[in-house]
Amino acid sequence: MHPIAEKVCARHPDLFLTATEALGELTLVTRREGIVDICRFLHDDPDLDFEHITDICSVDFPNETPRFEVVYHFYSIRKRHRIRIKARVPEDDCAIDTVTGIWQGANFLEREVYDMMGIRFNHHPDLRRILMTEDYDEGFPLRKDFPVEGKGWRDRFDFIQEGK
Repeated sequence: MHPIAEKVCARHPDLFLTATEALGELTLVTRREGIVDICRFLHDDPDLDFEHITDICSVDFPNETPRFEVVYHFYSIRKRHRIRIKARVPEDDCAIDTVTGIWQGANFLEREVYDMMGIRFNHHPDLRRILMTEDYDEGFPLRKDFPVEGKGWRDRFDFIQEGK
C-alpha cells in the first residue's frame, strides 16, 4: 500500500475504505461521515502537508447506490505530492460536510458542486447557487437525468425552430 494511504488508514481505520494508485496518482475512498476528519489529517499532519485544495467535483452514477460521488483533489506544495479523495453520497440524503473550515478555497468549489449536482455541503458558510440564477428551480444540470438540451429550452426558443 502507498505510504500516504498506510498513514491515513492507521490514523482513521474506521473511515478508510480503499486505496488505489494509477499513473503515479493516489486515490483514497473514504466514508462521507469522516470527510472532515480525513481532510483535517491530510492538511495538518506535517508529513502529509496538503495545504492546497486544487478542485472539488462530483460524479453521478444513476444506476448505483449510493448514486453520487464527491471527489477532492489536494496538493502539497512543499512535499510535491498529490492525492484524490472520494466519498459516496446517497440520493435520498444528498449531503456531505463542508471542508471550508480547513481550506477557504473550498467555498466556491462546493457551491459549484451544489449548483450543478444538487449535493449539499453541511455547515457551509454561504451555500447558494454560483452559476445558475438564484431563482433557477428546474433541477441540477450535471445530473445524468437532466435533459441535454436543458429543461424548458424548447418552449423558450420555439421561434428559432419555426424560422421566425
